[in-house]
Amino acid sequence: MGKIEFGVWDQMQTYEVMQAGSAADVYEKHIQQAKLMEEVGFDYYWTLEHQGSYVGAITCPSVFLAAVAQHTERLRLGTMIWQLPFHNPIRLAEEVAMLDHLSRGRAEFGAGIGVHEHEFIRWGMNFYDRQEMGDEAMDILEMAWSGEPVTYHGKFYHFEEALVQPLPYQQPNIPIWAAVHSPRAIEFAAKRGYHMAQNIDTDDSMVEKFSDWRRLWAEAGHSGPMPKQFLMRVVHVAETDAKAREQAEKYIMESNTLGRELVATSQVGFGVNPRGTGTEDTPDIRERGRIFRECSKSFDFWVDNGLAIVGSPETVARKLAEGSERIGFNHFAGKFHIGRMPHAMVEDSIKLFGKEVLPAFS
Repeated sequence: MGKIEFGVWDQMQTYEVMQAGSAADVYEKHIQQAKLMEEVGFDYYWTLEHQGSYVGAITCPSVFLAAVAQHTERLRLGTMIWQLPFHNPIRLAEEVAMLDHLSRGRAEFGAGIGVHEHEFIRWGMNFYDRQEMGDEAMDILEMAWSGEPVTYHGKFYHFEEALVQPLPYQQPNIPIWAAVHSPRAIEFAAKRGYHMAQNIDTDDSMVEKFSDWRRLWAEAGHSGPMPKQFLMRVVHVAETDAKAREQAEKYIMESNTLGRELVATSQVGFGVNPRGTGTEDTPDIRERGRIFRECSKSFDFWVDNGLAIVGSPETVARKLAEGSERIGFNHFAGKFHIGRMPHAMVEDSIKLFGKEVLPAFS
C-alpha cells in the first residue's frame, strides 16, 4: 500500500470537561492517551481550538501541547486549527516558537479563521472581518519567524519593529498547514504553498477539492516538492466489521450535538443563524449543512460517504488505501474519541489500529 503519514485528531469536546470532576482530570487522560498513540506508532498528534463553544475544550492549544510535549518524545504536535483572529499574531508566533523549543522541533502550525459567528460575537469581534484578519495574521507570522524585526501596518494589526523571541527551533521554519473548505481558502493555501487540510466534506467533494488545490498549487509556480495533503475522519476499529459497527454506531450518531445546549440556551445563542454561519450563504456552506443534517439521520450516510471509517483492521486499511488513491491525501488523522465512547473502547481501537492497520502502510 502507498505511503501515508498517520496522526490522531484529538477533539476534546466541552461536554467531557463539564461532566468531569475537573478539567485537570480530562487533560491528564488525554495526555496519557497521547503517550499511547506514540507507543503504537502514530507520527502526529493534532488538537483544535474553539472559543466559547461546545465543540472543543482546548481554548489554549499552546499550553496543552506544551504539556503533551513533556510526556512524549517523537510525536509531532499541532493544532488544526489555531483560530487566527483570536490571537495577537506576534504573541502567537512566539507561543508556537516556544512550543517548538520545548518539544525540540516537533511543532506543526495549523492556520484557520473559524466558522462560527457566535464565537466572534462573544469576544466583541466582527465575524465578517475574519478573512482579512487571517490574511494579515499570516503575513505577520511569516515575518515573525524570518528572524527580522517586524514592522507592519495593516487594516487590523500595527507593529513597529517588534522583536520576536524565540525564533523557531526548526529550520528553515515550522511547517505551516491551512485548513480549507471554501474555494477562497483552497486558493489561499495553494498560492502560499502551505500544506492543506480537510475534514468535513464527503469523499466525492474531497476528490474535487483536493484536485483543485493541486492544480492551483501547480499554477502558482512553486519550487520544491508538493506540500502535504491532510484528511481527518472519524475512525473506529474492532476485531470484526460487525463488532466495530455495534460499538461505534450510537456514539457516532450523537457525536455532533453533544453539549450543544451550552450554546443554544445562552443569550447569544449561535448568532443570527441557528447554524452559526451568520448571514453568509454559499454553495459550500449549504453543502456542509446538508452533510450535518444527513449525519443526524443515518449511520450509513457517515460510512457510505467516507465521513467515518469503521470496521475490522482489514476493512479500515482497505478503505484508507482506496481513499488515498482516489482523493490524493498522504496525511491521515483519525478521530478516535467519538462522542461518549468509553475511554477503554477508544484505547482498544487505537491499539488495534497501531498493531494491524499501520503496518499495512509501512
